[in-house]
Amino acid sequence: MPRPASVGETRRRLPKEFIEILDSTFSQPLAETILRGMGSRRLTTLRVNSLKFSAADLMGFFREHAVKHRRVPWYPDAFVLAELRERDAECWAPYAEGRIYLQSLSSMIPALVLGPLPGESILDLAAAPGSKTTQMAAMMQNRGLIVANDIDPVRGERLAYNLRLQGCTMVEVRIGRGEKLGDAETDRFDRVLVDTPCSGEGRFIVHEPATSRSWSRKTVAECVRLQKKLLASGTRALKPGGIVVYSTCTLNRDENEGVVQWGLENLPLAVEKISVPIPGSYEGFARGRHPAVRGAIRILPDAEREGFFVCRMRKTGTVPAAARGE
Repeated sequence: MPRPASVGETRRRLPKEFIEILDSTFSQPLAETILRGMGSRRLTTLRVNSLKFSAADLMGFFREHAVKHRRVPWYPDAFVLAELRERDAECWAPYAEGRIYLQSLSSMIPALVLGPLPGESILDLAAAPGSKTTQMAAMMQNRGLIVANDIDPVRGERLAYNLRLQGCTMVEVRIGRGEKLGDAETDRFDRVLVDTPCSGEGRFIVHEPATSRSWSRKTVAECVRLQKKLLASGTRALKPGGIVVYSTCTLNRDENEGVVQWGLENLPLAVEKISVPIPGSYEGFARGRHPAVRGAIRILPDAEREGFFVCRMRKTGTVPAAARGE
């Protein structure tokens, strides 16, 4: 097991331009908190699949196999494993049978903020490999409809496999460009999750160079263009009065507050306060931006969580034809 990297070591080993953006975005204490999180080993976290199992059942399994664990106070179905890696949990029968799902704690937050209810129609616009889709199906007790879309056929196969394994029978998988789906499904869904492809800064781990190797300013700019298109498409697919959650696993303002601000200026959206109590979360940066951005939350990376950004918005009218994020 690698030792935690110091803040100085982490600064030296991550991309120089990323560090420059980090220092210009966050105060020194917050920047150092982020860097300490990126220098830590990420603990294994998982979620009970309530369609097949229960938290009580899982704790019985833990007792039987002497698995050290702790529950997550803000999500009773989530657990942190103190000593085991993901590959250890992948050997368990509950994993092979789809009774648990290995998932980052931060990745569980967007679905909780969206709050899908049994019987509703939900769109998961960029769904593969299915972490949030399977979570929402469990929250909805397999009642209603989830349309789970992804652009990549191979990732779509993985999504379909995970849905079958987890027993999610009310999900329709689609393969296609999410930025076009809103035109075909205008005003159809009660809630939409726009968990977008991003530059992945919240997932950087200094001991795993592959997590940051592909990062660049160009990648960030490309992500922003796609993110605006996906938010516009998701809003178009949403019923008036419905809820859309926009989320990323990155840290920079361009992909987070910048995209939300673009949405508030070009789409019929209003930010709503997030009521899910997430310890250690921070409000969105409103400096120089629309004040409503404060309603969004940031999760800083640490030993248990990836860095994340989550914003909940309500559709207040009709999407203008020109608002496509081009």
